[in-house]
Amino acid sequence: MMFKKILIANRGEIAIRIMRACKELGIQTVAVYSEADKNSLHVSFADESVLLGAPAPKESYLNIDKIIDAAKKTNADAIHPGYGFLSENASFAAEAASAKLTFIGPSADSIRAMGDKAESKTSMKKAGVPTVPGFEGLESKEDFEKAAREIGYPVLIKAAAGGGGKGMRVVESEADLTEAVEGARREALNAFGDDRLLIEKYLADAHHIEFQVFGDRQGNLVHLFERECSVQRRHQKIIEETPSPLLTPKLRTQMGEAAVKAAKTVNYYNAGTVEFVFDPQLSTFYFLEMNTRLQVEHPVTELVVGLDLVQWQIRVAAGERFPFTQKDFSQRGHAIECRVYAEDPASGFLPSTGKLLQYIEPRGPGLRVDSGFAAGSEVTHFYDPLLAKLIVHAEDRSSAIQRMQSALRDFIAHGVTTNIDFMQDVLAHDDFQNGDVSTRWVETKFNWQPAEPSVEALIAAALAETAGSSLKSNAPGLDEPDRFSPWKNQNGFRN
Repeated sequence: MMFKKILIANRGEIAIRIMRACKELGIQTVAVYSEADKNSLHVSFADESVLLGAPAPKESYLNIDKIIDAAKKTNADAIHPGYGFLSENASFAAEAASAKLTFIGPSADSIRAMGDKAESKTSMKKAGVPTVPGFEGLESKEDFEKAAREIGYPVLIKAAAGGGGKGMRVVESEADLTEAVEGARREALNAFGDDRLLIEKYLADAHHIEFQVFGDRQGNLVHLFERECSVQRRHQKIIEETPSPLLTPKLRTQMGEAAVKAAKTVNYYNAGTVEFVFDPQLSTFYFLEMNTRLQVEHPVTELVVGLDLVQWQIRVAAGERFPFTQKDFSQRGHAIECRVYAEDPASGFLPSTGKLLQYIEPRGPGLRVDSGFAAGSEVTHFYDPLLAKLIVHAEDRSSAIQRMQSALRDFIAHGVTTNIDFMQDVLAHDDFQNGDVSTRWVETKFNWQPAEPSVEALIAAALAETAGSSLKSNAPGLDEPDRFSPWKNQNGFRN
């Protein structure tokens, strides 16, 4: 039976995206919000809303008890976690089930199995899924030194229980190993309450390619092809596209089959993403991790495959059978997503806060904007500074790039600094045009400097400034009370 009311345990663009899917299905929605988000668009877009508490995530969007209580008080049938926050928290999924609320996502057991990088890697090895050469369960300094020598430098130190770039260090030589291990251990303990680490061979020129998987509770499971996510800064994605410009039909089939095998290993259902690193020189791929949730970049898959993933998340959670098999799907055209952030690429991608004095999203054929902001909205330091996801679809890659460049030119946001010009220059670069961008390309090969603003841009900014008072603020210092704050850790602060 279809749900009558769903509580969305998230904020911003993803909350609105889920609410749109619910409205099309005739389902009422409940928004939750913090005091900092009381005037946010997702609150007004919902049928009902519940205040959770103070702006700090641990007092609001990470507070399981408050969210469960809000769902009960509003008589919601189910909870959709979106991405980030509690979306991959097995305890949240289990507590929702205990409260007789349907968790719109995989089982708590599947989340738990894939949430631990060390355990999931061990499971993938047993299942025959190729994994990056490395070792888990290391403790002493001598253990790490021996493992690194056996693997060969450079190596990557990773938090076993984490993600989002936290607890991650690239080590070029043995002289730097001890300091990297100690730093990663401290960071992992602070972010995840778990200081276990693993070590892997670092693939310096690798591409990040992920496969969308989807399944139902009846055991049907398929992949919905790949997404190329190699344009990154601080281990965080900026631009995603599908199809990947690198994959041959044979490789696509091999990686898709490996993704399905990985998901079946943990009895997975609902939407998930299996991530791989790909070495184009050797045409070799390795399992990286599995995200047991909806991805930020899911729209590019939707546009190329022709499927509303959020609606099917809801329908499968309600008990419906997913009626498609692998042969029913094909890739049609090319899609690209650019994440428009309130951040300053020239200052190490430091988030930018303030009031959006002017905010105009582009419109046109083959163009989609998923956003949680409007003119007058506040960009605060409490949460991820993602303003919008700009997605285009065209008949081929070159046309999609041109369409994205045109859309970015038409995107206007005054009152905060954005990464729009940065992304324009990435799209125009020969390496991107040729599909030759690895995960370290931005930091090692793309020496970006902002261009001098045009007279037209200066005039537009000045006019916007006179339309309202800017509320820009500097990033908080190390006394920021929330240990999960993106302002506190500048080494990869976003999911």
